[in-house]
Amino acid sequence: MSTGIARHDPPGPAARDGAPAGRGRDPRRRRAILHAADRVIRRDGPDAPMSAIAAAAGISKPILYRHFGDKSGLYRALAERHADAVVARVRAEFRGPADLHGRARATVGAYLGMIHRDLNLYRFLVHRATAEDPRTRGDIGLTVRRLGEELAGLLVAEGHVADPVSARITAHAVIGMVQAAGEWWLDHPEVDRATVVERLTSAVVGAITGSPARA
Repeated sequence: MSTGIARHDPPGPAARDGAPAGRGRDPRRRRAILHAADRVIRRDGPDAPMSAIAAAAGISKPILYRHFGDKSGLYRALAERHADAVVARVRAEFRGPADLHGRARATVGAYLGMIHRDLNLYRFLVHRATAEDPRTRGDIGLTVRRLGEELAGLLVAEGHVADPVSARITAHAVIGMVQAAGEWWLDHPEVDRATVVERLTSAVVGAITGSPARA
């Protein structure tokens, strides 16, 4: 598939939103373009064309790419923007004041709620962007691995898993399980969300403690 790259600007200082930030790349304008991209993807779905995003931002497609270096830069900026929000929410829930079961339930519920509410954006990033762009796939993968390492450290610090290596294995397994179950549920909306949350919470706590969670 063509990337639709208009041109490559000379590399400049790194920007928060993914691509190099050269002259003429106003951060406020970049944010406005990302807002427009969010609106179009939510409205039109994960296959929304770049031309529709450009039109919503009031610019041409070549100028859209110019702000991010290329289409990959736009994908990576959107991935960072939304992955950061998901990770921040997951982190806050799992570091909350409740017991392990309560925090696991809150974390699972928050994650499923976020991906369901922003289903089109989720599918755009996790399915389309990662399939079309290896750098976006790598960025998202790195974010997930870092979250796994953070969870592993928390499991050791709280005494749920004594051995750091075992904690890492458990943490990454738990994150993968929640992701996979979430993907399955998005394809089976007839299954009640509360049922998924409770069963997945039980599986998460069981993986951490080595025994089933309470019903």
